Amino acid sequence: MANGPTTSTAKLRITDLEGLGQAAECLRTLAHPHRLRMVQMLLQADFTVSQLAEACHLPSAMASEHLRLMQRCGLLVSEKDGRRVFYRVAEPQLEHILGCIEQRFGYSEAD
Repeated sequence: MANGPTTSTAKLRITDLEGLGQAAECLRTLAHPHRLRMVQMLLQADFTVSQLAEACHLPSAMASEHLRLMQRCGLLVSEKDGRRVFYRVAEPQLEHILGCIEQRFGYSEAD
């Protein structure tokens, strides 16, 4: 009992492994600085690929690929408005995840 009394797993709140596998896949998808920046922005407003690409200093094609990966994971959705495509957050829990990241690593106001 070096770590204290043992607890029966019947008393623990745990998620099944399939759910944890899905969570791990989504977290792997988020685990990129450009994707985190995009999510930070999208939690505040809807943006186009070109706006997100500019904010991340990326070519539009690369920004599109990042967005596609997050959309495939169910984190984002897109909506076409004429010739422009706007992205927005589809998973409301992203706000909590980014909140934890911002508390731990800080953030600064954009110019």
